[in-house]
Amino acid sequence: MTTVSPAYDNKIVRKYSARTVEHKAENKAALQEELKWIAEPKQPIICLPTGITDALGGELFEQVLPGLLELPVSLVIRGRGSKKYGDTLTKLAKTKNHRVAIIQDDDVHIRHMLAGSDIAVFFSTNNDEEMLENCLRYGVIPVSLPMESLENYNPVQESGNAFVYEDPSHWMCFASLVRALETFKFPFDWRTIQRHAMDAMDRKTAMAEATA
Repeated sequence: MTTVSPAYDNKIVRKYSARTVEHKAENKAALQEELKWIAEPKQPIICLPTGITDALGGELFEQVLPGLLELPVSLVIRGRGSKKYGDTLTKLAKTKNHRVAIIQDDDVHIRHMLAGSDIAVFFSTNNDEEMLENCLRYGVIPVSLPMESLENYNPVQESGNAFVYEDPSHWMCFASLVRALETFKFPFDWRTIQRHAMDAMDRKTAMAEATA
């Protein structure tokens, strides 16, 4: 995916920045319409932005999936990865097409996914750092193992830009996902996390441009 800010993205329905992150909701509604889902602004959309392979945590994904499907969420999956997991996800998208979808692996569809999603789940540290940063840039909050760009959310200090699980176990991953979903129920807190994520990426971009 081309690195671009949602403040300048001409491929999404409504541009937004850290200061106007509430406009992200319009992109969520557009994504739900595009996927032929009912418009439900309060139902979280979780994306898997890297696709699934063994190297990208496929085993952990399989362990977490049953619990994930029991949660009141919608799931958007990037259409790339190994056939081993692709067959499972394709069947899932057919049987639960009202809440599970696979999108095309191209720049426009990925931007729509990021602009409309609330949470991104990463099952491995073998991730594309650029994609992780694009999630942060679009205000999609990661649930992930520790990564350089991430700071675990601290509700007391109101700091952090992600929900980090320290060990690659399905219990730890699922617990962090549930913590993210519980926090999502509080719009003010959630927007604070989104702003932290987006501001950090804006600062990184500004520094890179200043030293170029």
